Amino acid sequence: MASDLLNIATSGVRAARIALDVTAHNIANAGTSGYVRRSVRLSELASAGGMGQVGDLSFSGVRTDGMVRNVDAFRQSEVRRTGADAARAGTELTAYQNVEAAIEQSGLFPAMTALDEALQQLTADPVDPSLRTAALEQARTLTRTFNLAEQGLTTVASGLKFAATDGTDQVNRLAGELARTNLQLARSTPGTADHVLLLDQRDGLLGQISGYGDIATTFGPDQTVTVRIGGVAGPPLVAGGTVDPLMMTTAADGTLSFANGAGAVTLSGGTLAGQAQGLVLVRDNRIALDGIAVALISAANGAQGSGVALDGSPGQPLFSGTTAADIGVALSSGAGLATAPSGAAAGSRDPANLAALRGALSTADISGQIDALLFQVSSATQGRRTTSEALDAIAGSARIALDQQAGVNLDEEAANLVRFQQAFQASGKAIQIAADLFDTLLAIR
Repeated sequence: MASDLLNIATSGVRAARIALDVTAHNIANAGTSGYVRRSVRLSELASAGGMGQVGDLSFSGVRTDGMVRNVDAFRQSEVRRTGADAARAGTELTAYQNVEAAIEQSGLFPAMTALDEALQQLTADPVDPSLRTAALEQARTLTRTFNLAEQGLTTVASGLKFAATDGTDQVNRLAGELARTNLQLARSTPGTADHVLLLDQRDGLLGQISGYGDIATTFGPDQTVTVRIGGVAGPPLVAGGTVDPLMMTTAADGTLSFANGAGAVTLSGGTLAGQAQGLVLVRDNRIALDGIAVALISAANGAQGSGVALDGSPGQPLFSGTTAADIGVALSSGAGLATAPSGAAAGSRDPANLAALRGALSTADISGQIDALLFQVSSATQGRRTTSEALDAIAGSARIALDQQAGVNLDEEAANLVRFQQAFQASGKAIQIAADLFDTLLAIR
């Protein structure tokens, strides 16, 4: 009996000591990013009775089966899913804000208004050199604002492409690390410290990859993971110890597409999806900006061709170029403005063609088109801001739910320290009692 008590108490001391070690490890890693709280898995030890006690059951103490992580796979999946959505929305919002700034800060609308005002002032005295020069300079300023807006969009596009290229490289790097972790998991023993550490590493890598693109995961019996990029329908990115790298292709219009060896990848979450959507926005606004520039060039040059310059020569094009990027002023001086109607003599004060020029610009509604473009971008940006804030809140709730389960609560761990310390002391007391019983039995004999 004393021998049984000694064995039971010894196993209790061992279990309590391990539990204290795990608790201290939890406390030490309370601030470690990606750390999941550990606990010890214990099971009762019992053995059949000895000679003359067939069918009896003798207690043998407790056994430590290993360490377990206090985490739920569903909550982890939700954190990855909602985090990918929030990352996409946040990246989109940044892209929309940059596009809005590129167009608005170029000063397109004020420059167009200033040109119209300069042409209106010129009607008072169409032959005044200073008024002509002022009108031509306002036209030149307007073309520069188109150039600046285009350059701003190009800068936004370049930044998005650079970030997407880096993001693609990061996905492949993380996928390679995950494949190596899979191989190590397949060889590790469940319940050991190394195995639990590898599980933390695996989940951390999954979380990082999901920040770049939405993923779907399938876990094997040995806790290795197969990752599909682009959701459940996407092609495998990581399977066991192999990686099918993600590739990025840039189209002629600047937009992005993704694929790997298994096929096309359609991303709906993560920063890569946001950057791809941002480039679509850049493309659409560049097309709209070019359309306004073409309308301006066509309206102004058409009116110029219907009149005569100050020296009586036929009116020449006011603007050159075919896009917002290359639009410029074709006239070398204000004298080239065709303010008089066709057939008028040199130095004519007849502003009929100047009125036709202003009418053509009004009919083309250049100011209205610019205003509509600014309003459209601003409205879209506000919509993305609302979406981003909502998705951030959802992702935050998912992270809080996971942290409540998997995070280290120092108050709970402090209570565990006391509990396991008392268990250790109690088992030690039982060992002392077993020793006293041995002494008593020996004395009787």
